[in-house]
Amino acid sequence: MNSFETDLKRAMGSVNFFAGLLIECLILWRSGFQSDLFRISIPVLVSLPYSTAWLSEYQSGFIKEYLPRCGQSSYIWGKFFACGISGGVLPVAACFLYNQLGDGEEMPDKLFLIFLSGMFWAVTAAVLAAAANSRYVAYGGSFVLFYMLVILYERYFKSLYCLYPVEWYAPEHRWVLGDTGIVLMLAGLVLIMGILYYSMLARCLKNA
Repeated sequence: MNSFETDLKRAMGSVNFFAGLLIECLILWRSGFQSDLFRISIPVLVSLPYSTAWLSEYQSGFIKEYLPRCGQSSYIWGKFFACGISGGVLPVAACFLYNQLGDGEEMPDKLFLIFLSGMFWAVTAAVLAAAANSRYVAYGGSFVLFYMLVILYERYFKSLYCLYPVEWYAPEHRWVLGDTGIVLMLAGLVLIMGILYYSMLARCLKNA
């Protein structure tokens, strides 16, 4: 059984995905690509589609029937990548829709960075959900971390622009290796979250 394909279809076709997409489009229509509202909305909305999928199945007991059909590793990585991809697609899809149906504002030229940032914040929400066993922590945790990084950068470490999460998809400074440096950093962060996610779920699944 291909757990990843099943999870991705569920994530991309969920009510939460379309709700997040609609909200993001409304934010863009009201404020545009360059607004602070759009920038801070990303870590919140990307957590909606699939960051709590495992938690829902674990708490409902559905995992006991589903897990033997796909295997532990396939199950965990399917949930992780479906969460990350749906989180990355959501803001990018909103940008496309706004560009096509909005007021003609020029499309951001770094959509891949927006995708990777959305992916990172989505999987971070999934890790927080697994760590705290709470949907509320998943939906709010990424934003809290985002806001903490903004405060650290703006108040204490202005020279460490790599801490500033907006810089990850709307860079204003010169990065080592340019955009490739941002891609490598975000890919590394996603990998770290993947390792954390796998270790936490594997431990929980032993008792499932």
